[in-house]
Amino acid sequence: MCGEPLIEVVNLRFRYEDGTAALDGVDFRLSASETVALLGPNGSGKTTFLLHLNGLLQGEGEVRVCGLKVEKQNLAAIRRKVGLLFQDPDEQLFMPSVLEDVAFGPLSAGVPPEEALRRARQALAQVGMAEACDRAPYHLSAGEKRRVALAGVLVAEPEVLILDEPTTYLDPPGQRDLVALLRRLPQAKIIATHDVNLARALAQRAVFFERGRIVSDGPVEELIERFGWDTSAASGS
Repeated sequence: MCGEPLIEVVNLRFRYEDGTAALDGVDFRLSASETVALLGPNGSGKTTFLLHLNGLLQGEGEVRVCGLKVEKQNLAAIRRKVGLLFQDPDEQLFMPSVLEDVAFGPLSAGVPPEEALRRARQALAQVGMAEACDRAPYHLSAGEKRRVALAGVLVAEPEVLILDEPTTYLDPPGQRDLVALLRRLPQAKIIATHDVNLARALAQRAVFFERGRIVSDGPVEELIERFGWDTSAASGS
């Protein structure tokens, strides 16, 4: 376990190839065992920000994970420390069976097959999907896909979980099950969401994105009230 802060971002700026300024001087810190909700309207920069935290995007400024600067020579180590769950689980599920999907990461990292499969079964048990090992991912429900994708993240034993709109496509029972599961996980978490109930249930702190900047940082309820944020906001970012 690395010392605090787990993640430190200083003056992060990013423009897409078409010239769109997606991030405009973002500063952010995440401490061990902390859960932070990222709030804000569509297009405010939340997803772009998340993609910088394990090097899928790299802009100007500085991003450090457990003291390691996010740059090419450190990416393998950083991606073991930061597990990213995409908004659409189908982006992370592509193997013929659930077990093969979850074992793919360890196998790619050079873990012997027997150990990779053991770790995959353990991760699936952790998310309540142990009985699904031989099923094809495309036969799963939305909630089951979300759990399997999360198992694929957890198998690497990350120190930080990054979740982009994790309740998208889930019905209310699926949302409640996911919240209960995430509460049990010990990792620090950053959760981009429009779901204020999810933010209230999981996060101690929130930051509010607007036009590529963090314009407020404080207790979840305080930010929800200040910005009039509610569950009627459209999903996505």
